[in-house]
Amino acid sequence: MTIFQATGRVLLTFINYLGQLGLLTREIFYSLTKGQKRWRKMWEQVAEIGARSQIVVGVTGAFTGAVLAAQTLFQFKLFGLETAAGGLVSVAMLRELGPTITGLMMAGRVGSAMAAEIGTMKVTEQIDALRSMAVNPVDYLVTPRFLAMLISVPLLIAESAALGMIASYIVGVGVFHVESSYWIDNMKSYVDLTDPTIALIKGLFFGVLIVIISCDQGLKVKNGAVGVGRGTTQAMVYSSLAILVVNFFLTLIMQIIFPASLFSN
Repeated sequence: MTIFQATGRVLLTFINYLGQLGLLTREIFYSLTKGQKRWRKMWEQVAEIGARSQIVVGVTGAFTGAVLAAQTLFQFKLFGLETAAGGLVSVAMLRELGPTITGLMMAGRVGSAMAAEIGTMKVTEQIDALRSMAVNPVDYLVTPRFLAMLISVPLLIAESAALGMIASYIVGVGVFHVESSYWIDNMKSYVDLTDPTIALIKGLFFGVLIVIISCDQGLKVKNGAVGVGRGTTQAMVYSSLAILVVNFFLTLIMQIIFPASLFSN
């Protein structure tokens, strides 16, 4: 096999996979517009996805903000710029680290759980049983999770970013003895409404990526327990990669739409 054949095969496999995701996305939007609404299952998923993810997301966000503040202050201290660290850390947490870290944690915790649950139902023929009872599996399994992710992920990102900013303040003021008023003034100067807006927009995109990729992996599981394990792993890996790639392009687009306040002030 030549390198061109190998490259072509990989490219065709990738295009085929994107087509599968596109078909599932079409089914979800058809379900949202014309399918049966299962609000109770949606709120159950909000509790499972959102409420039970708060601890892991909160701890991750807090320590990410803390270590970012520490590393920033280690370097800024060399140039006497400690007071500027508050603005830099806050913008970074809102625009990049809060959304990305939270998305990756959700891909690992929620995405893998979705793939495992739906995959287990697939191999035990519970999905076939739903179809035999005239219940659309997308209506019943995917759409409630889709709506729950749209609600939960932006809120979790807001929580993660807020805790990261609080933790950075504690590190800057309590450990590095930066004047509290200077830290807060810099945060106010460099952070505006565009920063949380970007975080929430990214949260919506990341939530959609996680639920579509994970549910797709679950719905096409084969070969029993081995297939469930493989689908779970692929859901986490593919979701994480998609978040990192899409985040890069979203950052470029958002920079054009919302210029970074840190450099525009």
